Amino acid sequence: MSGPAVGLWLFEPRKFGDVLDDVVLWLEGFCEPVEAKLRADLDFWVRDGSAVGLPGLEPNGVGVFFLSEDEELPAADEDYSAFSQPPAQGLILGAGCSGPTNHLVLGHLALALAERLGALIDFDGLLSYPTPREGTGDEALLERARALVDSLPGRVAEVSYDTWGGGRWLRHVGDAEFLSAWLQHPGFHLVK
Repeated sequence: MSGPAVGLWLFEPRKFGDVLDDVVLWLEGFCEPVEAKLRADLDFWVRDGSAVGLPGLEPNGVGVFFLSEDEELPAADEDYSAFSQPPAQGLILGAGCSGPTNHLVLGHLALALAERLGALIDFDGLLSYPTPREGTGDEALLERARALVDSLPGRVAEVSYDTWGGGRWLRHVGDAEFLSAWLQHPGFHLVK
């Protein structure tokens, strides 16, 4: 079973190997093992959560995390008009397992990596509870999601994209300031 994932958007292109050079030594300070996989994807296990703001983390309840290059970004079907330029490159940060602890660690890892890399965070959907799903047409849930993100500091944009059903739907993309506030919000613990 796979867990949650987020995207990290870079607006200056970098070779993925250079990104790994920037983060591997840092990860090795609180993760073990840190292993390069096929296509240079990176797997790691968090053993000391204090490096990402989780000093009381019990590592036995945390699964593997991965960092890989998002080869589909920038995407032709996404509307990047909320930004001065489209993203030049994307990374995927994900948890290998579901569950509240893995979700929390993923959020804190994403915040640390976004700050380290100067990236925006693609939440891979709209942030709200219950989460509005593409194709439902539920305007009340969409407005609830918009009210939630408007209530928090930082910058958030809605990015529209093509759905499998031939329509358009939205995802939230935010900065590190927004993610920091979102991690403290009670709604964060409800969205899975």
